[in-house]
Amino acid sequence: MVGTLVLNLATWGCAGVVAGWWFARRDWQTFPQPGFISRLRRWDTRQMYERVFLVRIWKDRLPEAGTWFGGLSKRRLPSVEDGGRARFGIESLRAERVHYTLLLVVPLMMTWSRGWWIVANITFGVLVNVPCIIVARYNRVRLALLA
Repeated sequence: MVGTLVLNLATWGCAGVVAGWWFARRDWQTFPQPGFISRLRRWDTRQMYERVFLVRIWKDRLPEAGTWFGGLSKRRLPSVEDGGRARFGIESLRAERVHYTLLLVVPLMMTWSRGWWIVANITFGVLVNVPCIIVARYNRVRLALLA
């Protein structure tokens, strides 16, 4: 039981560092456009994020790890010299992709986890990553309204 806990914690920690590092190494100016999963849909509206998810109430409480590996903080709109709105959009897309990638760790952990450990890993993955995905998409929706 302790061994499974240590393995799960180490896996989450390593996956977070590797995904963050890998996505941060990519030049923001060559970052690919949103794909099937990350493209904004008709239902992605500012009102939906603010009224359904109440994102404005809790978004500032999330940690900002975007700068850990050389990325740019998404707490403020970057200056024109740092890429401005285009850079902010890419950084938000990058954050979204990091957190989608981290959700892919759950099936890997199912290879050694059993019973309630599977439920714990799914719960942890959702609680840690989905709020970050919601905020990243909300930022992209807000940015699209400025264009």
